[in-house]
Amino acid sequence: MTTIALFHSVLGVRPGVLDAADRLRAAGHQVRVVDQYDGRVFDDYAEAGAHVDRVGFPALMAAALEGVADLPDGFVAAGFSNGAGMAEHVALQGRCTGLLMVSGALPLAMLGADTWPSRVPVQLHAAEADPLRHQEWNDDFVGAARASGAPVAVFDYPVGGHLFTDPSLPAEYDAAATELLWTRALAFCAAVGAQSSAR
Repeated sequence: MTTIALFHSVLGVRPGVLDAADRLRAAGHQVRVVDQYDGRVFDDYAEAGAHVDRVGFPALMAAALEGVADLPDGFVAAGFSNGAGMAEHVALQGRCTGLLMVSGALPLAMLGADTWPSRVPVQLHAAEADPLRHQEWNDDFVGAARASGAPVAVFDYPVGGHLFTDPSLPAEYDAAATELLWTRALAFCAAVGAQSSAR
């Protein structure tokens, strides 16, 4: 069992995020869903992106840190899309034992970092035909994480939805890919939790 801080996508805390939290809790983990939008949820990526632009990425990064400030060290940071970047930022602060990312990664330079903490393993999941996929960003991050010596696992799924684990987005959702992702993600969280307990 471990504590997991879960960050939503640019669309907010949609059913896919709540489903993720439920799956993690059912596996025995403690989960905090960090709602950076104070309950606001979007259906449209352009509208959600405009909201992010108004708030500003630095403010969201600061809010991400504030959202986990009272958690004990040793938690796992997890996130979807924009939330994967938030989780990455949180994990860079040296308090996490693992990073779980779905549908996104950011180059470390975008977060003001040069190196990845070698003791923080990473699992990255992405749709092969995701129209919002930035492969160069994924490659940059994965390369830096592997160069640090951290264990890194990357999984691509033969689907096209950006948020393919969210059943409330029927044009993107893929049930088979979602189940496979969670088989892998839950195993990752269990292994990270076990390693943390053994330290």
